[in-house]
Amino acid sequence: MLKRIALTLILSSALLGLGTVTMAQDSPPAAPDNSAVNVRDRAPGAMTAGQQSNAKSDVEITREIRRAVVKDHSLSTLAHNVKIVSANGSVTLRGPVKTEEEKTAIASKAQAIAGAGKVDDQLEVKGQ
Repeated sequence: MLKRIALTLILSSALLGLGTVTMAQDSPPAAPDNSAVNVRDRAPGAMTAGQQSNAKSDVEITREIRRAVVKDHSLSTLAHNVKIVSANGSVTLRGPVKTEEEKTAIASKAQAIAGAGKVDDQLEVKGQ
């Protein structure tokens, strides 16, 4: 009798688990909408991560700016993920941020590390 109850419980659990999997598959996942970003990155002259220089000095500038941005916990996740591309000692900042303050903070950090006149700030304030 005890074996029969245990077997019933095991089979019931297995069937419930299959029903859950089936239900999860019924609702399709929402597709990400990054089409605007893709269009912007295809614009002529648009600086992308693929144009990051492999020169030691450029890689170091990018690393230092990224480290400064990520260490700033007052910045949003959006701001932590901006593109930072260095080539020939010049830095391009691209991507969305939530506020004008974030835009200013990131550009300031980049200027302090790369030097005055070496930062092209293309950050966009997108809000929430």
